[in-house]
Amino acid sequence: MTRTVVISGGTGGLGSAVTARLAADGWRVVVPWVVESELDRVRGVDGIELIQADLMDPDSVATVVDLATADGSELRSLVNLVGGFAMGGRLHETPVDDFESLLRLNVRPLYLLSQAVLPHLVAAGGGAIVGVSAKAAFAPFSGASAYVTAKAAVWTLIQSIAVEYAKDGVRANAILPSVIDTPGNRDSQPSADRSNWVSPAQIAEAIAFLVSDAGSAVTGAQVPVPGVG
Repeated sequence: MTRTVVISGGTGGLGSAVTARLAADGWRVVVPWVVESELDRVRGVDGIELIQADLMDPDSVATVVDLATADGSELRSLVNLVGGFAMGGRLHETPVDDFESLLRLNVRPLYLLSQAVLPHLVAAGGGAIVGVSAKAAFAPFSGASAYVTAKAAVWTLIQSIAVEYAKDGVRANAILPSVIDTPGNRDSQPSADRSNWVSPAQIAEAIAFLVSDAGSAVTGAQVPVPGVG
């Protein structure tokens, strides 16, 4: 039976590399999408199925999982790449709505997708969940209190899943990138030194390991993926 993985954010700058990598490994890849212009990044990739979905909405998330489990397909993994970054002022200068917005963007899709996927992983005898925290969550810098708090929450949720579902054979791990060399980051930081940025392909390799049988002993881990150079 072909294994299925759900990759949220799978049409993004990082996600498209992860989608292509897991499809090449023989996974059936279900990719929820929001931004139509991003679909060009994954067109022509064999083994993927696209579904328009609002990952902030539980009913919409349910339609994604319905597709992932259609016709007896075996759902074995979730890779949640949805998230975001925004700089601000110091804490007293950060409106609470901005603070809550980053928490919602970084945590809610992971929570809803995990909640919907976990019963299927348990029924299948195990599987893997990967979330995206950040190095900055453990080394905060000024002007990013909302972001670092959100990414720390991602790690705490991943760790909780790892503990709660270990006896069911479910593994949960978080990758901790630094700056990813995506078109969006290049556009927003045109004068930056990119020599120490990590490529999406490098991160995709790490995620491919975490969801593979070779990574079957790894759970509850913070996996730094800053790249080298």
